[in-house]
Order: sequence, then C-alpha cells, then structure tokens
Amino acid sequence: MKPGQANTMKNLHPLSMLTLAVMAALWSPNGRGESYFNPAFLSEDTASVADLSRFEQGHQQAPGVYRVDIWRNDEFIGTQDLTFVAAEGAAPPAAGLAPCIQRDFLQRLGVNMTAFPALASEPKESCVALENLLPGSVVAFDFASLRLRLSLPQAAMSNSARGYIPPDEWDEGIPALLLNYSLTGNKGSDDDSHYLNLQSGLNYGPWRLRNNGAWRYTRNNGQRHSEWENIGTWLQRSIIPLKSEMVLGDSNTGNDVFDSIGFRGGRLYSSDSMYPDSLQGYAPTVRGIARTPAKVVIRQNGYVIYQSYVQPGAFAISDLNPTSSSGDLEVTVEEKDGSQQRYTVPYSTVPLLQREGRLKYDLVAGEYRSGNSQKDTPFFGQGTMIVGLPGGYTVYGGTQMASRYAAAAIGAGKNLGDWGAISLDVTHARSQLADDSWHEGQSLRFLYAKSLNGYGTNFQLLGYRYSTRGFYTLDDVAWKRMSGYEYSETENDKNGVPDVVSYHNLTWSKKGRFQVNISQSLGDYGSVYLSGSEQTYWGTSDSNIWYQLGYAGGWKGISYSLSWSWNRSVGIDGTDRIVSANVSIPFSLFTPNGYRRDSVLDRAYATASASRNKDGDSSWQTGVSGTLLEGRNLNYSVTQGHTSNNGSSGSASANWQATYGTVGAGYNYSRDQHDFNWQLAGGVVGHADGVTFSQPLGDTNVLIKAPGASGVKVENQTGVKTDWRGYAVMPYATVYRYNRVALDTNSMNDHTDVENNVSSVVPTRGALVRAAFDTRIGVRALITVRRGDRFVPFGAIVREVNSGVTSMAGEEGQIYLSGLPLSGELLIQWGDSAQERCRATYTLPQESLNQAITMMGARCERE
Repeated sequence: MKPGQANTMKNLHPLSMLTLAVMAALWSPNGRGESYFNPAFLSEDTASVADLSRFEQGHQQAPGVYRVDIWRNDEFIGTQDLTFVAAEGAAPPAAGLAPCIQRDFLQRLGVNMTAFPALASEPKESCVALENLLPGSVVAFDFASLRLRLSLPQAAMSNSARGYIPPDEWDEGIPALLLNYSLTGNKGSDDDSHYLNLQSGLNYGPWRLRNNGAWRYTRNNGQRHSEWENIGTWLQRSIIPLKSEMVLGDSNTGNDVFDSIGFRGGRLYSSDSMYPDSLQGYAPTVRGIARTPAKVVIRQNGYVIYQSYVQPGAFAISDLNPTSSSGDLEVTVEEKDGSQQRYTVPYSTVPLLQREGRLKYDLVAGEYRSGNSQKDTPFFGQGTMIVGLPGGYTVYGGTQMASRYAAAAIGAGKNLGDWGAISLDVTHARSQLADDSWHEGQSLRFLYAKSLNGYGTNFQLLGYRYSTRGFYTLDDVAWKRMSGYEYSETENDKNGVPDVVSYHNLTWSKKGRFQVNISQSLGDYGSVYLSGSEQTYWGTSDSNIWYQLGYAGGWKGISYSLSWSWNRSVGIDGTDRIVSANVSIPFSLFTPNGYRRDSVLDRAYATASASRNKDGDSSWQTGVSGTLLEGRNLNYSVTQGHTSNNGSSGSASANWQATYGTVGAGYNYSRDQHDFNWQLAGGVVGHADGVTFSQPLGDTNVLIKAPGASGVKVENQTGVKTDWRGYAVMPYATVYRYNRVALDTNSMNDHTDVENNVSSVVPTRGALVRAAFDTRIGVRALITVRRGDRFVPFGAIVREVNSGVTSMAGEEGQIYLSGLPLSGELLIQWGDSAQERCRATYTLPQESLNQAITMMGARCERE
C-alpha cells in the first residue's frame, strides 16, 4: 500500500471503514475462494480486533437456543424454543444455523415414526439428519424473521386431521383460585334494584371446582326483597384418553337428542372441542327492540342468567353464556315507562351430523334440577349416542328414564351437499302427570340448515316439531300441579302484585313448534334477517309466538336499520308489536381532512332512533356516541328524546374497559322519574406468585408473567396490560387450540426489555395456563471500556456475570447493554485463551433509573 493510500484509510470515517470491511469479506479476487475478514480494515492495530473467524464461513450467528415460529407444510404450528447448531455451508437467510430436530419433536409434528425404522432408531436426545432420513423433506430457517419452515412429504405423516394438535401439547394449567364478579344496580325515584353474580373456582391439576351464585335486591312501593340463590356447584375435569369431559354436581344435560334439562348428579360426555376444527358447532343471539332505556333480563331453567341495560332501538345480545347448552330463554325487556315485553327465544341445535367414523356419547344420572319451586326433583338417567356413517349419513338415538317417565328416541341425518343438511327423529314417551294420569305419545322433529353462499343466504336453523296429544317431556312431568302461573319473587307492579313470569297448563300439551333463523345479504344494499318461533298446543287456539324481521345497511360509514317484532305468550294477556328505525352517522363525514385514527371527532357518531308499538305509544331519541382514550376503551353515549306517554326523556352512559375490570354508569330521566344505573365487572386470580386482578374472566384464561415489566400492553386485548408486578390475565382463551400471546414492546418503558415478546399456549377446558416471558429490567447504558491504555477489541463478546445480559463491543470500546443492574461486573472475551479475556466492574449512578440511556467509562482488568 502506498503512503498516500495509508493516509486515506486513516482519515476514513469509522462507519466507512466497517463498510469496506464487510465488502472485503464478501468479495474475493478468486471467485471461488473463501471469504476472509482482514482485521486491518477495521484498525491498523490488528490486536485491537477480536477473533472474527466465525464470520469467514458465513456463520453469522452463534449457535444456541432461539425462539422461533414453526410452520409445517405452510401451516402454523406454534412458537417455541429450539436449539440451533452450526451448519456448514448454510447460506443466508439461515445465518449459518440449522435446527437440532429430535425424535419427540417429529412425533409432535405428526410424523409417522413407525414407517421409518431408521428414524425411529435414532437416540432420543440426538439431532436427526431429517433430510437424509426422511426423503423429500426440506428444512428452511429464516433467522431475520425467526421462522422455521418444515416441508414434510404427505406419505410421511400420520393420518391426522388438519389443525390437529397432539394431546401432549395440551396444558392443564397451574393451581389457582378464580373469582368472577358482576354487579349491576339501579336507583330510581320509586324503586331500587341490585344484582350481584359471583362465579368462583379452584383449579388443581386437571380438576376444576366451580360455583355460580347470585344475589338480588329490590325495593318497590316500600317493599324490600333480598335473596341469595345458588345457581350451581360442580366439579369438572377433562378425560383426555377418552376425548371426553366429566362433570359432578349441578349442570345440564346435552341437547342433541332430548331437550336440555338441569340436574344434580354426574355426566360423562364426548367433547367436540378436543377434536380439530376440521372434524367438528350454535349459540343463540337474543334480539329485541327497546322503546326506551330498558333493562333486559334473561332467564333459563328458572334462573336469571343475564341482566343488563340497553339503549332505545333494536338490540342484539350475542355474548350470552347460558347455564345450559340448550333450553328456551325467557326474555323480559323492562321499559322505563313501566311497560314490559316478554318472549321466548328457542335454543336448540342445527341438524345432528357427525363425520364418518365419529362416535359421540352422553351419559347422565342424577336428580332433575330447576330454579322453579313448583317443580319436583325426580331421579332420572339418560343416555344418548350419535354415530357418523359412510355416505354422509348419521344415526342417533337415546333413552330417558325416571320413576314416572320413560322415553326413547331414534333418528337419522343426512348431508345433502348443495341442498344443505337435514335430520329427522321420533321420540316415544310414557308419562305420569301431576294428577296421576298416564299418557303415551310421540314427537316428530325435523331440522334443516343451509348456507347459500353464492346468494348470500344463510338458513342458520329451520325446524319443526309435531307432537301427538299424549306426548310429554320430563320437564312437563316435573310440575307439581297441572296448571298455574309462575310469579317473580322480586318484581311487582305499581300495586304491589307479583309479576307474572310464565304460565303452564299440562292439559294443553304441546302440538307443533316452528322455528326459523334466516339471513339474506343484499350486497351493497345491506342485509335482511328473520328470526322467530311459534308453539301451538292441543286444547287451545292460543300459541306462543315471537318473530323479528329486520333490515340493516350502510353507505359511506353511515349505518341504518329497520326492525319489526311481534310476540305473544299463552296465558298472559297482551300482544306486543313494535317497529323501530335507527341511523348512525360518523362525524368524519364532515371533517375536511378525512378520517384520522387518532382523532376523537372521527370516533364519534350522531345517532337517531324511533319506535312505535301496537297501542300507538311512540318514542324517538337523538344523541351522540363514540369512544375515547388512546386504547379506545371508553365508550360513551348521550341521548335526548320524547315518549308519547311520558314526555321528554334523556340518558347518558359510559363504559370503561379498564385493566382491572369494566365499569359502566348511566343516567336516565323522564317526566315522572329519574334513575341512575351502574355496572361493575371483573376477575381476581390467586396463584403461586400472588394475586392478579383482571377484566371479567372467561371459562379458560391465560396468566401472563413478565416479572418487573409493569404497564405493558397485551396485543389484541382492549385495555389489558400488566400490573405493577408484571402480571396480567388474558381472558377467553380458546381450548385445545394454539393461543398467541404477545406483549406490545412499544408500550415498554426505557428500563424494560424482553427476550421474546410472543408466546403460544394450548389450554385444556377451564385451565389457567401461564405464558412466561424472560424480561430484563434495569438500566440501558453505553459503557466505554479500556484495557490498559487501549480500548477492548472490536467484536469482543460481553456478558454481565450476575444478570446474564450479553452484548458485543463496538468501535473504541463502546458496549451497549440493556437491563443492567446499577452495579455489576462485565466479563469481556475476544479469544479462547486466558490472556484474551478480562473483567470490568462498574457502578451506575442512582439517577440512571430516570434516564433513557446512561454513558460512562470502565476499566477492564485481567483475571
């Protein structure tokens, strides 16, 4: 090199020198020669450069354990830690690494080990040469995205369904105490009411102990009533080898063959959720129309299972969690003007179809259980079975036995392809009623479901049941009297007379029942739907009827709907017919800059609604609603309106979905009364590491453990973030499926880092599974380290001996580390010999905890 060139190199910027070094490493005069890093390109003093030989062969990353996303045949399997070893000749993007794949890992991926003896004979702990032992397989690792793709020939796979997750990956969870609470209240001018629901539980291993209870308090016309009701207590666990669930205590029977009823006893039944989605499906949506701000109460089997407040207009409750898998839902809409709507929403399943070879069973023994004091509690046994046959056929049947009742059912279903699916069954029953009379009869049930995707039509459920005059159900036999009214023990009218909930008359046995749920998409013009049911009886021309017809559409962010409902109940005077119209207009239509995500105005809507019933009572409301806060987790609504029979009215409400629960409050006024209502709900989890408060818990939940990482948001979870200790609960996990749990790194403070912010869990039913994250809490520092009168070599490996934090030395001895304790010791190594390492002690000032980054110097001494 000429002197002038040497001076030029000396005057180059350090970044330019590093760039030249990389270019020199990637290019060689001999196109086929090996790459070589010349330390002189980084410094004239080559002794100040660490041993970089590992980069010469393209091994750009050190072997070790990395957390990667695993994809098998273009299907996401999960995220887990895998050991990676150096792979000779591996090119980017593999970064010179290859996964250490072991036998157990291949079994979890679904490889048929018995078909490859050489593969099965490999030592359990050894790394398998997959591409040699499994011809046609391809392993590809992308280090930049930490994604491992495995292409495995179909012939090498076990005959498992798409989406199959091996049971050994299912997580039974950790021991925990669980509490879910929901409190709603109303304080009015003339009456008060409060409702508290407590769902408590204990998890230990595979066992789940649960209790569901509710307290109700009312004050009306000077009369007070307070009551605690135990809705149910039960012990449950999964029986994984049988792909079944077992329940002991208070629960409900299945609804596939017979109507669902409550019982106190034991149940063992097949679990659909243990099977992949590809081998498996109905929950009711309760719709209605409120003319004024109203309270909606839903009962099932005599228990109040839902209570909330809705604004005027059409409403839909789609997050219902019934106590039973079926059973009619009795809906009461209590308007502010004192009027009430009552109707029944049928809750039953779509046609009974199973895949070929699938057997589904349900065994129950126990006492009949109901929240109605007018019913007996006979002991009964029940067994049902459903079998999938070739050709799209399914056969099913069952029996139900009690001291005064015996029934047997048999039926079949067929997948008709383009014509949908149907099932048809007949049940024969022999019954002794409350007057000791015996009756025999049959009931014929037809169910049909079809989705005409090409036309946008969905027959979610279309069914009809015809029963002869002598047919009764076990629920009918349980009545103590042949006829009578069921009164509410907590609701009274203005004269103090108990409110009628339902009426029964066993001489009017059920005759025909029709139910329908149809929706039709109109493309750009919106959609229409029809939901309803009609039950006729022997011995009377009266019938239970409920129908709702609606239309909904949108245009440029404007949404509008029109709904009509009609309901009537046997034995209860009055028929409700209501028509309602609603429109919502976003304020973003009127802003000159268009829609902006961070604009509060663009998240606000102008609303208007109007309704009228058959008696001519009409009402209208206008208002403003929207969301506030950075996480859009505060909803608000303000309305002003008028009713024909009560004058002017208005309301204001807000609901905050916070970290430790949800809080809601509302105020309503009209000419004759003012009232304030509130809602409070949340969860509490006790575990080995302490107590964590959360939003309302689901049946299955995830405990996030990121010690010290306080206030970190959880991705895709509104309002959920870690508490002051670094713990949080992600509610409503999907059972027997991969659940992605991710921390939002953008919400971490300057002193928090995490090794990997994504975890994956597969919980069993009712479990509280733990997703642990390796957090580093401490100071972020840039430390310049000298060894004698020189800087430590460029590229030297650095590790803080106590915390395990690692890094690499840069130019002029600068080392960036995060998660450092205030004082500690750095082990710095640039070669294999004892002379090529040293230790540097450091002490950071206390104010470092309040700084984004701290800069300081340190001395490195030989060991």
